[in-house]
Amino acid sequence: MKNLRNVLFYTITIGAFSALLYFFIYQGTFLEKPDLHAKNQVNNASSWDQFMDTFGHNLTHPLAILLLQIITIIIAARIFGWICKSIGQPTVIGEIAAGIFLGPSLLGMFYPGVSAFLFPATSLSNLQFLSQVGLILFMFIIGMELDLKVLKTKAQEAVVISHASIILPFALGVGLALYMYQDFAPEGINFLSFSLFIGIALSITAFPVLARIVQERGLSRTKLGTMVITCAATDDITAWCILAAVIAIVKAGSFVSSIYTIILAAAYVFVMLKVLKPLLKRIGDHYSYREGLTKPVVALFFLILLLSSFCTEVIGIHALFGAFMAGVIMPANQSFRNIFIEKVEDVSMVLLLPLFFVFTGLRTQIGLLNEGYLWQVTGLIILAAVFGKFVGSAVAARFVKQSWRDSLVIGSLMNTRGLMELVVLNIGYDIGVLSAEIFAMMVIMALVTTCMTGPALDLIDRFFPKKKWEAFQGLSETSRFSLLIAFASPQGGRKMLRLANNLIQKYSDRQHITALHLSPSSYLNQVNTEEYQYETFRPITEEAQQLDLEFNSLFKPSQNIEQDIINSANNGEYDMLLIGIGKSVFEGTFLGKILGFTSRIISRERLFDTITGKEKLFHADVFDERTTHIIKSVKVPVGILIEKNLSKMEEIFIPIFSPQDEFLLQFAQKLVASGNLNVSIMDPSDMVLQDADTHDTFSALQEFAPEKVAIHMEKALEKEFLQEKDLMIISLDSWKKAVESHSIWLSYSPSVLIVRN
Repeated sequence: MKNLRNVLFYTITIGAFSALLYFFIYQGTFLEKPDLHAKNQVNNASSWDQFMDTFGHNLTHPLAILLLQIITIIIAARIFGWICKSIGQPTVIGEIAAGIFLGPSLLGMFYPGVSAFLFPATSLSNLQFLSQVGLILFMFIIGMELDLKVLKTKAQEAVVISHASIILPFALGVGLALYMYQDFAPEGINFLSFSLFIGIALSITAFPVLARIVQERGLSRTKLGTMVITCAATDDITAWCILAAVIAIVKAGSFVSSIYTIILAAAYVFVMLKVLKPLLKRIGDHYSYREGLTKPVVALFFLILLLSSFCTEVIGIHALFGAFMAGVIMPANQSFRNIFIEKVEDVSMVLLLPLFFVFTGLRTQIGLLNEGYLWQVTGLIILAAVFGKFVGSAVAARFVKQSWRDSLVIGSLMNTRGLMELVVLNIGYDIGVLSAEIFAMMVIMALVTTCMTGPALDLIDRFFPKKKWEAFQGLSETSRFSLLIAFASPQGGRKMLRLANNLIQKYSDRQHITALHLSPSSYLNQVNTEEYQYETFRPITEEAQQLDLEFNSLFKPSQNIEQDIINSANNGEYDMLLIGIGKSVFEGTFLGKILGFTSRIISRERLFDTITGKEKLFHADVFDERTTHIIKSVKVPVGILIEKNLSKMEEIFIPIFSPQDEFLLQFAQKLVASGNLNVSIMDPSDMVLQDADTHDTFSALQEFAPEKVAIHMEKALEKEFLQEKDLMIISLDSWKKAVESHSIWLSYSPSVLIVRN
């Protein structure tokens, strides 16, 4: 009755007032002038043309063009980034390639009409300013990610290596300018400005790309990783200071007239470090928790960022240097920086920064390099850049007592240029120091030097392999039973540790547990890695303390989690891998089927196995494809834990369905020896009684703990029996047969440990 009243009231109200509106509008038409009425009649006759004119105007409106550009750029950047990530290259390479693809070098050459519609010349200024905002936010993040405490502890060695890696390519760049000045320097640019800019362009190291590669290679927590991050940070600070001076000289026209700019810049740095930094530290310490960063507080820090950028732009050393300095002086409180970076990073990295890459691509006209001589000059630039940076870094690292292997790794990583090189090149192009030809050559150099980092590190690993003790610092000797736990969620890892505790002998120096957590490298940065690692392992550490158990923690950023689990298990001298799986939130839904189908199609491993004839294209297994890939690829035994509220482990059930399941008795031995556990062994085929070796093993178990070991003689599994158990240990083959035969008892089973021997 209530619903009927509501519908009636709604109908009467809408109908009455709609009629009233129509009456008012109709009466208003009598107030129009006669000529306006005639004009409206003409317009009504061509309403479709009028609609198309309006639609075309809306489509080419500056805001519509800008939004379409952003959509196109983000899609292209994600696609090219994914391709580069798939072949082991940094994502930034794909984003730069997306810019070149959308620019005049490819899209503009083959589809000029599409290029002119997407990126008309009148719209490029809007795109440029928006990309500059993205760069300002990005440089702010880079400044915050610099750990000045690390710089202090490694300052001496880092300064030697980083400055050697700057002075050698800088000198080669100035020497190269002698060769290129007459042919390539823009009109009205003196040699000093041109040569200094070529020098600084060859001297830059891409700190953010280098830091990401160090994380992905698992070097973050090593001495080598700390050293190279420190060198890159020192390089960044030094290079940006030199760049600021170079820009001042270029804009002033001579070194003498630039002194005033340099004095103002020095005063600016003094105010930032000595006045603002202590003040911000107090604010940061007071508001270092997430709820404390209210909108007024965030607005204050953004205001400082913008004021700092404004000051450096007005002084004449570019707004990006101000953004970088604003990040450096932010409170050193790690919690504060982590929270603030989370607020800024996604918008900057995902939305705004790709605009900069594409804008750079729109400026890069590779078609200008249409002669062999121009490509020879490009080759010389690449050779000078690689030789100067690689040799300068490697020789300096060797001089400060680094091993040859580590020195070569440092040289390869310091040769990475990526995004920072593009920032410098765009500054040079904006202030007129670089011509279009030199700009294109330098962009190619940035791509080549960044692309070669990964292969160079692979070659070093091949010809200078790690020593065994370096690769496995956590294990002092080969263990008799070493167990690797690979966990995703901290609570899942906690329960897996509880199970692992029952599979080893406590206080034995020959039995070890290693807990491994792999996190997608895109989730991490230099600031939040340590806090993320602490929070991830905290529940497991608490559980270990309660169990009086020691374990090794292993935390790695990863681009391919299942492959890294496989590599860790196969290369770490472990005797068993323990992983956990859970039900997907999409399982059993139509979306789940679609997602599952999609993952099968795009799996590179399955596609390769299909081409080579090892596998069928479509996945057909009781587990998801990633778990199946791990099970098939890991060389040591694998345990798969399906956890169903595993709050305690007192009653264990082990079914022996076939002679191949005999190895499960080894787990019964470990469980019985570890503590107060009751083990029930099911033997429906009487294998325990018929096979002499199996019977001896079972008898030994009963003699050791007769009250803890029992044999279940029933041929069928009853619901009541299964519900009394905490954990079932079953072989992989038996589990597959049970699932494929749709055994009813599966729905009543407790938590399950599936073992592939």
